[in-house]
Amino acid sequence: MSGEFEGYERQYCQLSANLSKACIAAAPLDGEQKKQKISEIKEGIEEAEALIRKMDLEARSLQPDLKTLLLAKVREYKADLNIIKREVKKIVSGDLNPSVRDELLESNTTNVMMASADHRERLMVSTERLNKSGDRIKDSRRTMLETEEFGVSILQDLHSQRQSLLHTHDSLHGVDNNISRSKKILSNMSIRMNRNKCILSTIGVVLIVVIILILYFKLS
Repeated sequence: MSGEFEGYERQYCQLSANLSKACIAAAPLDGEQKKQKISEIKEGIEEAEALIRKMDLEARSLQPDLKTLLLAKVREYKADLNIIKREVKKIVSGDLNPSVRDELLESNTTNVMMASADHRERLMVSTERLNKSGDRIKDSRRTMLETEEFGVSILQDLHSQRQSLLHTHDSLHGVDNNISRSKKILSNMSIRMNRNKCILSTIGVVLIVVIILILYFKLS
């Protein structure tokens, strides 16, 4: 994202310097040559405005700290373009007398030299800042990737633990079923034992009664 802004900025700085030179070249011209030159300058101004709009949109799509920095640069470029527009208006306003024309030429030459130096300095500062921002973004991405890998590792561990818990739950469910079966078997065995005890008790009582009767009849 910041690389696109840097590209627009480089194009604008080059175009701005060319427009300033074109203003110097148009000042001494007359007639059709002057009109043609002014027409070319106006086309360049429109292109410069389009680049500024692109820079503005690009800056607004970035992170807040970088956005504030780049929007300040956009305002500087708008002010720079307004200076060029005022120069064009001076040229278009009418025929200039020699002294005013010489003054305009001298002023424009000075402005071009200062603008070129200022543009170079701004490009160097901007490039350095963008490089630092790029490094910060790379560090952020690296941290994000490390965090993502750590998160994936945690999710894998949680999945493994979930599988272990599900396996344990299935095992416990099987044990519970076995315990339920064992309870039923023991219950059935207890019922049978009680039944057998009743039968044996009955048989014992019957035998005792028989023995008593036998003894009674023998003794009597």
